[in-house]
Amino acid sequence: MWILDKDVEQWVDRIRAEYVEMPGLALTKRQMQRLWLLDPSICDAIVDSLVSAQFLYQTPDQTYMRRHGQI
Repeated sequence: MWILDKDVEQWVDRIRAEYVEMPGLALTKRQMQRLWLLDPSICDAIVDSLVSAQFLYQTPDQTYMRRHGQI
């Protein structure tokens, strides 16, 4: 399966919006895969992008949360 940058960018925008709409949202990668029906490699690319942008951070219990004040 080929991952297109455009597909990842669209998912990044959608998932960013979900985290903004639901303050306190904390999901593991596996939960993200189930919730949004994502392939594991696409999920990894999306999470990596959001973490690199300092929008999300990983907690000690392996969930990803939005950094305070990030939109």
